[in-house]
Amino acid sequence: MRPAVDAPPRGFSLLEVLVALAVFGLVVLGLLNLGGESSRAALIAEERVLAGIVAENRAIEALLADATELQAMAAATTGVERMGDRDWHWRRRLGPAEGGLLRVDVDVTSPGSGQVIAERHLLRPAP
Repeated sequence: MRPAVDAPPRGFSLLEVLVALAVFGLVVLGLLNLGGESSRAALIAEERVLAGIVAENRAIEALLADATELQAMAAATTGVERMGDRDWHWRRRLGPAEGGLLRVDVDVTSPGSGQVIAERHLLRPAP
């Protein structure tokens, strides 16, 4: 059986297929961009968490130190700590604060850029 001559064509025209592919391509590009941004945001969050842990470790170390250890830490102290398969550069400074307290400042910098990623500040009784 042959279709009737007056029957409308079935399926999509070439133009409709091209428009649909263009829309689909735009959606895919948007999703790829979203995936890239999510990966970058996760990397930044991981970096900040690890740097924060290093800073807290160094601040707590100064908090728990006795008087003789604090005298050894009196000048600015720097070092490198390995965490999360990266080397984190930290700097700890001790200084006086009001009311007989001692202020402890810890900065942790990024291994690559040298940018300060995390800071911790605390007060403890002076020896």
